[in-house]
Parts: sequence; structure tokens; C-alpha cells
Amino acid sequence: MAHNKIRKSIVYNFVKRLIDIGASLILIIVFSPIILIVSLAIKIDSQGPILADTPRRVGKDNKYFYPYKFRSMIVNAYYLLKTDPKFKEAYDEQQHGGNYKIKNDPRITHVGKIIRKYSLDEIPQLGNVLKGEMSLVGPRPYYPEELEKQQKIYPLTQELVKEVLSVKPGITGYWQVSGRSEVKFDKRIRMDANYAMKKSILLDLWIILKTPWAMISGKGAL
Repeated sequence: MAHNKIRKSIVYNFVKRLIDIGASLILIIVFSPIILIVSLAIKIDSQGPILADTPRRVGKDNKYFYPYKFRSMIVNAYYLLKTDPKFKEAYDEQQHGGNYKIKNDPRITHVGKIIRKYSLDEIPQLGNVLKGEMSLVGPRPYYPEELEKQQKIYPLTQELVKEVLSVKPGITGYWQVSGRSEVKFDKRIRMDANYAMKKSILLDLWIILKTPWAMISGKGAL
């Protein structure tokens, strides 16, 4: 029984990796016009680089990595949130909220509001998929401090977090197509852990098929 389980896991990981590489290359070609338009829009809209200076996230087996994202905020947004007094209210909302998100975040640019709503800011993460740091489908990539803080608020989630970190984070995932930022941490981590335990190619395909509607509707996006 254990041998069959290990064999299935090896086959699943191999097939999933092939799909990740092939699909990422195809999507980069398909999205190339959007990549160009978004890049130009970011440069015209505000000063700063096209890609965001994103903080590190926790990947599979507790390994840190830096996700690629189009810049949707002002330069040094994460540093300024903690140090600039004018963002104190937003910082307090992040620290005391139930999902580590900020509604009407004052750091977001005009173009940033659009690309975040439709998840276009995450297209560069296809590069993370090609590098093997992420997968097309998987749990949300969490901030280290977010996991630490939320596990203190929801102590019963500690075992669920371990399960989530046993697989690669994804550009899209079960919670992303089921409410996105409207889902609180305890429910979200349970959904991610459930995915990690039930992972299969069919489940991945189901999530991928649901992703376009989640992007177009922009439901729950912040």
C-alpha cells in the first residue's frame, strides 16, 4: 500500500512538472501582448520598475523564494507600510485583520488597481513556475510573518500549515477560485491543506478551468 502511494506520488509530480513547463511556455507566448501592454502602462502611470520588489514567500518544505509580480504599488511599498505614518491605518488593518489583506490599500497605483483586480499582476510568476519554485496550481504562497502571526491567532491551523508546505505554492489554487481575499485565514489554510492531501491531475485541471472566470469576475480581489 505504501509502495503504491509513493509510486503514485512520483508519477503525479513528474506529470505535473511536465504540465507546468509546457503550459507556462505556451501561456507566456499567449500573454505576450498583455505583458507588453501592462509593462508600458506601469511605466506611464508611475515612477519605478515594471516588476515589484516583492518580499520573500514560503515555498515547499519551508524554502523561501521571491515571486515575480508586475508592480501594482508605489516603490518601496512594503517598507513604507511599516515606517511611513501616513500608512499607519493601513498597517493596523493588515496586522489586525483576519486575512492579512488591506481594503482600499493607499499604496496601490491606478494601473495597479486594474491589474490586481484581474490577477494580471501575477503573470510574471510563470517565471517562478519554470524555475521550479511554484506550480501553476497549488496553495497560495504565504508571507513568513503572515504564517507566524495567523497561527498564533488560529492555533488549530498549525498541522494544516505543515500540510500546505509539503507542496509547491501555485499561481492559482482552490481558494483562489473560491472567494480569494474574501476567505479568512483559518478557512483558506484548511482549503489549501485539503488540496495538498487530495492533489491529483484531475483536481488541478478542474481548478485551471475555473481560474479564467475568477480572473474575469475579479471576485474577492484586493
